[in-house]
Amino acid sequence: MTSVTNTNPLDGIRWQEEKYKEAEQDKGMLTQADFFALLTQELANQDPTKPVDNNEMISQMTAFSTTDGVQQLNDSFDSFSSSMTSSQALQASSLVGRNVLVEDNVFGMEEGERVKGKLVTDSAASNVNIYVENIAGEIIQTVPVGSVAAGGITFTWDGQTDQGEPAPEGAYRFRIVGLVDGQASEIEAMTFRKVDSVTLAGAGGSIILNLNGGSSMALSDVVEISDGDS
Repeated sequence: MTSVTNTNPLDGIRWQEEKYKEAEQDKGMLTQADFFALLTQELANQDPTKPVDNNEMISQMTAFSTTDGVQQLNDSFDSFSSSMTSSQALQASSLVGRNVLVEDNVFGMEEGERVKGKLVTDSAASNVNIYVENIAGEIIQTVPVGSVAAGGITFTWDGQTDQGEPAPEGAYRFRIVGLVDGQASEIEAMTFRKVDSVTLAGAGGSIILNLNGGSSMALSDVVEISDGDS
């Protein structure tokens, strides 16, 4: 008697599980292509008795395109920001050895150095005098200016005393006094400081200029620049 063995034609078939590798740049975020793939599936599985409304479909496609456009815009702004930072760093490095104007009348001076300052007034003034004082408040030199119009006037102290001798190294300040509308008034004095170095990553990521005398200022606060020779 011949025996018959039942065999399954699928027994010899080995099933292999397919694995899909997620693209490294995907990062789990849906792209515009993913949105359109989802839309295609939605159209393929919709209820035939309830066709998709044209306005709704157009609205969805517009939303998908807008999302992709915003992402591209963010990428463009990141690139622009990086470019601006590099440009500012290059600009700041070129200021080393030059003078920048600061809103301060106190400054440090080495013997034999010449110091630039700026007189700033909103109104015309007469009988204006510039007093150079040391840290103790003693007048080292008096420079008569006379009458000035409203605005700013740049001046230079030669670093000498009233006796024509070099002033010693130390801290000094400019004090400017004149008559404004017939009243004795102090007039704003600003100074130029030499840039010794630049810090490219200061507080809040800003670029900081390190000035002689130990003070510093942000690059964004610079209002005037002059050469290094006073």
